[in-house]
Amino acid sequence: MNTKEKDAAYVAHTYGRFPLEIVSGKGSVVVDEKGKEYIDLGTGIAVNSFGAADDEWIAAVTAQIHKVQHMSNLYYTSPCADLAEMLCRKTGMKKVFFGNSGAEANEGAIKAARRWAFLKYGGESHSTIITLRNSFHGRTVTTLAATGQEQFHTDFGPFTPGFVYADPTDCHDVERLAAEHDCCAVMIEVVQGEGGVYPLTKEFTEGVKKVAAERDMLLIVDEVQTGNGRTGSLYGYMQYGLEPDIVSTAKGLAGGLPLGAVLLGERVENVLSPGTHGSTFGGNPVSCAAALSVLGRIDDALLAEVRAKAAYIVDELTGAPKVKSVSGLGLMLGIETEKPAKEVIASCMEKGVLVLSAKNKVRLLPALNIPWGDLKKAVAILKEAIAE
Repeated sequence: MNTKEKDAAYVAHTYGRFPLEIVSGKGSVVVDEKGKEYIDLGTGIAVNSFGAADDEWIAAVTAQIHKVQHMSNLYYTSPCADLAEMLCRKTGMKKVFFGNSGAEANEGAIKAARRWAFLKYGGESHSTIITLRNSFHGRTVTTLAATGQEQFHTDFGPFTPGFVYADPTDCHDVERLAAEHDCCAVMIEVVQGEGGVYPLTKEFTEGVKKVAAERDMLLIVDEVQTGNGRTGSLYGYMQYGLEPDIVSTAKGLAGGLPLGAVLLGERVENVLSPGTHGSTFGGNPVSCAAALSVLGRIDDALLAEVRAKAAYIVDELTGAPKVKSVSGLGLMLGIETEKPAKEVIASCMEKGVLVLSAKNKVRLLPALNIPWGDLKKAVAILKEAIAE
């Protein structure tokens, strides 16, 4: 059997895969089983921060593999400690908990918030967390419950209680829910990625910040997809003037290896004590070595390049034939087109460009360092596919 036949026979059918097997790649170009090349504007859903088979990333990962590939968290390893220090120095946060994924990072953020409330108020009296409608926070039972989309609240019930959902365009709705419930936190994505690539307004986030302060609630920012340079700042919240108590991140952090992180601010830095939380693979030295390589290269020059490339894409697509709208922040963009997104995606694939979808939109998540030549060629092909 070939790869596709084996997948059909043995892999759980949880994904609607494209009819394409990727076998190799370099930078922003990947290659299928027939040798055809594609410019990749999806990067594994914002994971391969510096594209495929990045040389510096390979060197960092290989060096660590030759030392030790894993140790339990009963022992110290320098990549884990070094990465935590780098994250704290770059953000001003105080402590980091490492897990494996965005969902696990969001689970950790939720647990930290509820543990803070438990220690402060006792019992479960202030366990409710406000999230936003149209949000997406993961696929575990608890992070599905936190997700503010009814389509995800089926099939796997009962879901974890303790979440209420606010209108992401009306900060007064956040205020209303905070008054009606004993809440410990409000949890937001500054750009609702899986919800259709919708950035929150600064007016809304200022309102959320004010309500959280007045009601003594923690502010959690989910930076699983928006983080690690994706939006043109190290973390998306930095463009909104927010000072979150908890930040979750994953995806692009380790550039292609599984790693999630919960960044804890001063109010919550010590709420997770020995025995209250853990992760076997969290802080894995190989994943952390990869993340040190990625995070160490996200500097002002690279972020300026991300913003410049984002501006180019937006300028090229705004007002282009059969483009209805362009939304997003940095290199996290959604394009609403006159014809169905799946038709645009299929046409792009045929022409040698890989793009994604988010609800009814075509979604772009290219490598942070995608070469200008690849970017311009891919955008031209995308415009052609949309206009057909």
